[in-house]
Amino acid sequence: MRARTTIAAGLVVAVALVAVGFLVVTLLRHNLVGSAELKAEFQAQTLADKLSTGTPPADLTLPDDDDELVQIVDANGKVVKASEELEDQVAVGDFAPQVSVPKDSETETDDGDDDDDDDADDYDDDRGDDEPGKVSPDIEYQTLTVPREDGRFRFAAVSVLTPDEKPLSVYSGVSLSTQDEAVNDVSRIMLMALPVLLIVVAAVTWLVTGRALRPVSAIRAEMAEITAGDLSRRVPEPAGRDEIFALARTTNQTLEALETAVAQQRRFIADASHELRSPLAILRAQLEVAGSHPELLDIDATLNDVVRLQSLATDLLLLARLDAGERPSHARLNLTELVREEVARRAATDRVPVHLSLAEGVEVLGVTGHLVRVLTNLLDNAQRHTDDAVAVSVRSEAGQAILSVEDDGDGIPEDKRESVFGRFTRLDDARSRDAGGAGLGLAIVRDVVTAHGGTIAVARAESGGARFVVRLPLAKSDSQ
Repeated sequence: MRARTTIAAGLVVAVALVAVGFLVVTLLRHNLVGSAELKAEFQAQTLADKLSTGTPPADLTLPDDDDELVQIVDANGKVVKASEELEDQVAVGDFAPQVSVPKDSETETDDGDDDDDDDADDYDDDRGDDEPGKVSPDIEYQTLTVPREDGRFRFAAVSVLTPDEKPLSVYSGVSLSTQDEAVNDVSRIMLMALPVLLIVVAAVTWLVTGRALRPVSAIRAEMAEITAGDLSRRVPEPAGRDEIFALARTTNQTLEALETAVAQQRRFIADASHELRSPLAILRAQLEVAGSHPELLDIDATLNDVVRLQSLATDLLLLARLDAGERPSHARLNLTELVREEVARRAATDRVPVHLSLAEGVEVLGVTGHLVRVLTNLLDNAQRHTDDAVAVSVRSEAGQAILSVEDDGDGIPEDKRESVFGRFTRLDDARSRDAGGAGLGLAIVRDVVTAHGGTIAVARAESGGARFVVRLPLAKSDSQ
């Protein structure tokens, strides 16, 4: 990542420098050429003004500087006056703007139509013999290479009409050698500075990213040292409240959650081993006694131990499937009928009667066997701890199906109402394993309800006992 960041920064800076360098060179060239144009224009305008006032071309004083060239050309393209370097050269061009020549009929005849101008130009064609010539207001520019001087010149072209109405073109050129040298010097400096700047940027980026990623390296190194045997270690959290701090904080939270999950898993395995060991040990002892003294074998006690062992294995298997995320397909079922049928089935074996308060037609989506297991575990828990009666109700409210099971026993302390749903959790002697419970019933209830998108909570009943309330989403009607 550090190397990629450095390369990316170098590429971005290189592109930016090239773009800026191109812009600087372009602007510099434009300004220098503009300066040459102004100088050439001034010289051309000066000479054109003199020609328009009647000064003959032969009497003009031309600049003797090698960096300034002048050439005056007539309408036939003949050079009538030029700098020494251009005296024996053909006309440098024919790009001078045109200036209109007045017609003889209009200059010699005064018929009262002095205000009419038929030449479609911007000048008054009627002037007397003493009037000066005129200079074209337009100026044209071209960059030309003069072979004798072996260099580029920026020419300004101006047309002029002398007092005797002879059109002439004045070409004034200024050498671009100084400007070209300046542009070339700047370009060379930029080309030499570019690699140096890129090296500096790369070095600074390498150092800065190294410093910025140092906490990440520390996090990686610490994570490499953390193993399943020691999840208590945490990665260092940097002082700044930036993204790396957030990464370290999230990593530590994940490690904490992982440590808690692994601890719970280990405790679950230890508790499961203990719960399985006891009935297996009893069965082994009974079978060993039966082997030596068959008349001493208590068939009923042995069968009860086998049933308890089978129930425990079933509970452990169900929890394992729920932990693995197994989600059987849900079907539409009538929760009211499910409760009514299950309570009727248990009526003969329950220790105390169950009082029902059922709203008709409460339907949910779920797995019938799992929801029967929820009701059975809640009823078993209530029968174990109640004194005189158990109450079960089913109703719908705010888009939820509500199943309530309550007893009139001693209840559950408020500070234990969350931990009661833990696996292999047993409270005080009042709600102990007096009927052979292993402490998995309520844990199964919570996990099954959660898998069905619902919630379960425990509160104090009006009788002082415990009231377990299960809330499940109602099944949508066919019209929805």
